[in-house]
Amino acid sequence: MKVACSSCGAQHQLPDARLVGHARVQFRCAKCGKSSVVDIAQNPDATQILSPLPGFARSAGAPRLAAGAADAASLLRLPTGKSVALSVIAGPARGLVYNVEKPRIVLGRADADITINDKEISRWHCSIEINEDVIRLRDLESTNGTFFGDERVRVAELKHLSEFRIGSTIILLSVTPKLAAVR
Repeated sequence: MKVACSSCGAQHQLPDARLVGHARVQFRCAKCGKSSVVDIAQNPDATQILSPLPGFARSAGAPRLAAGAADAASLLRLPTGKSVALSVIAGPARGLVYNVEKPRIVLGRADADITINDKEISRWHCSIEINEDVIRLRDLESTNGTFFGDERVRVAELKHLSEFRIGSTIILLSVTPKLAAVR
């Protein structure tokens, strides 16, 4: 199996025979000496956690898109015939529901698309990026982190009814069929 170091990006070939029966493997990079963890088995229905994002893939400007990513952002599209909503199920803003009307939104404490009054949330904390049926949660180099389950993540792929935490706020993502307008 071919893998890359999460710190420096160096390519390594891990022996397939030694990976059998393991869902996750840790290896030490021969180039930089740092350890990386690789998921071996993938369940196609499971949420994929992409964390930590390799150092060579991180952008310098936190909430801004990386250079060259502006074209990728223009390719984002809301899912056809579906509505996406974010519901705050715990924290200071509990009970609020936000309908997602743009394919990329920023969640934060101030000057964000969705503003949540939680002192543990960064000004621009994380973003939700939607490309049809693929919905990604991306941490924007926040101080206190973005959590999916119990794990701090840089990027995670979300599905209908996925929950994530920013600060002391827990948010539920829902994707439902759009209802036809009645006239």
